[in-house]
This record gives sequence, structure tokens and C-alpha cells, in this order.
Amino acid sequence: MRIEVQTLPVNEIIQDMATHINAPVHNGDAVLTLEIPEELGEGFIKASAFDGGMGVISYNCKFKQDVEICFCMDTVHPLKFIFCSEGEAGHSFVDSEKLHTIEPFQNIIVSSSAYNGHRLFFKANVKTHVSSLEIIRSTFGHRTNYGFKDLEPNLRDLFKDAVAERQFFYQGNYSLKAADIMEELTFEGYSGFLRSLYLEGKSFEMLVVQIAQYQDDEDAERLPTILRKSDIEKVNYVAKRILGDLGSNLSVESLAKEAGTNVNKLQEGFKHVYDLTVNKFIQHKKLEAAKEMLMNSEKNISEIVVAIGLNNRSYFSKIFRENYGVNPKYFLKGRKGHGEKPEEENQETEVD
Repeated sequence: MRIEVQTLPVNEIIQDMATHINAPVHNGDAVLTLEIPEELGEGFIKASAFDGGMGVISYNCKFKQDVEICFCMDTVHPLKFIFCSEGEAGHSFVDSEKLHTIEPFQNIIVSSSAYNGHRLFFKANVKTHVSSLEIIRSTFGHRTNYGFKDLEPNLRDLFKDAVAERQFFYQGNYSLKAADIMEELTFEGYSGFLRSLYLEGKSFEMLVVQIAQYQDDEDAERLPTILRKSDIEKVNYVAKRILGDLGSNLSVESLAKEAGTNVNKLQEGFKHVYDLTVNKFIQHKKLEAAKEMLMNSEKNISEIVVAIGLNNRSYFSKIFRENYGVNPKYFLKGRKGHGEKPEEENQETEVD
């Protein structure tokens, strides 16, 4: 199915789509919503337009057939920041057969030249969530943009190119922060004026993140600083490495080197995934393992301390109490046939 869009800005774009598929548009708080008719699929397309030349279109849908949306109006097309958080989408310029696939957590920045348009492609029976920030540069350029100071030169020129003199295409690496913001854009806890402010703020936050990612990718003189899908894969590798060797005291530096990343990126990844630093994650897992052994193994406390890679029983008792609120020997009480050696009990009494 081919849907043709021949108008701007985003609130008129969604009306064009609705006319083409013969479906109504619901006008809510700062959001126009086009429900996908059941015979065509499921889900919705939403659009919000903001003062200053920027708007956002969110495609959260699954079609029953392949769909091409062709933006083919005879005017300068918006600068587009397109991000996919689920499924996949395709993009091509109208005058080109080359198709770019946007995978989950990837973004593209695209600008067509002259009146050349864009095509977005959605595969049949694939649930897809894509957002497109649409910037009409002739209007956006009249804001107080501080001359686009500190933007990477290519991107600065792109924002200033109000008449679309040149074509531009960039495909970014994976960004988890952008995926988080996309999820936040679906939050419906506000209404009316607050809803409008919230959506505009999140849209600008999304723009900031995608610009930062582009500049991060283009800076060849330093390591990337933005958290990506590949970074999360390294976090998962390190977490498994830790769990597989709780008896060792692995340093954050050695783990980062082994995973092929730097300490800061590894720490950021652990905060994102586990809400813990690497060392706190290690401590947490050591204590979990100790608790399990206290309840279900034949090991005494001293043996358990050694098994989790600690050499100070007093320190173990201290952090165990901080974490669980009781002494380690509390969990021995539920052990079948429990009975610590006398010297073990005496030692525990001394340190506790």
C-alpha cells in the first residue's frame, strides 16, 4: 500500500494520511491521533506540532501489508531526525532506489535536496515504533539559535540550509537514551497545557540526544561517550564474567579492558541496566551467593567467606548486616541439621 503525503507541517501530514486510508483523526491534548483501521492493521500514528518550526510524528503500528509512505510535496522538505525503537523501518529518497534500513535503537538524519522527497517503508506484520522529528528550517532558523554555536560544521550548515541546497544522509549507532525518551513521549499523565509543554520538552530533548550522538560519532579523536546497544552487550558480558567467578576479586579496570571498553562507559552501562556501580554489583552478587550457601550448603561461615573471594570475616559480617539487616548466622538456623563448630560460634560472637 502506498500513502502519499503532499502537505506540511506535521498536523497537516497526518490529515493527509487519514484521507488516504479513509480513517478519522482524533484531536486530543496537543496530539492528533490516527488510528489504523482494523482492515489495514493495528496501532496508531500520532503527530504534534510546536511553535518554531518543529513537530514530531510517531508511528506505533503493525500493518497487514507492506506500506510505503511517500512524502512528495513540491516544496522544501523538513530536516528529519528519525529514530526506531522497535521493529524496523526503511528510508529512501524519492529519486533513489537505495534503501536504508533503520534497526531498533538506530537513528538517521536526512535532508533531501531541492524538492526531492522521502519514502518510509514498513514491513507487513512487523510491529514498529518509529519517531520522526520534522524541522522546517525556514521557520526554525528564526528562533534564537545562537548561531548554532558549537555544532559540528556539517550539522550547523544543515540547520542553516533553509532552501535545501544539498542532500544529506547519516545513519547513527545505537542509542539507548533516545529509546528511553521515545518511551517517555508516550506518557499520558498530563493534559491540556501541561501535556503540550511536556511533549515539546521531550521532543527537544530527543533532538539534543540525536545531535549529541551525531557529534559523538563524528569526533574521531576521542572514544564515543554515549551509551549504545553495543555497550549494553559489553555490560552483559561483564555481568556474566562476574557471576562465573565470584571467588575472585576482579577490578573494574581489568573487566573494562577485557570487554573492550573504558571504565566510564562500563560504569554508565551498569548504572543504566542495574542501577548499581560495577563494584556494588559485584558486592551484591557475592552476598546473594553467600546467603544461598548459608541456607543450602554444608559450608560454615569462614568457608563461605573464602568462597566469595573475601579474606576478612569481620568485613563480611558488616556488609551482610547492612544488606540483609541480620547477622550471617541468622540464615544458618534454617539449615537442616544445623550446627556450627564451637570455635566458629565464638569467632562470630567476637566480630559481631
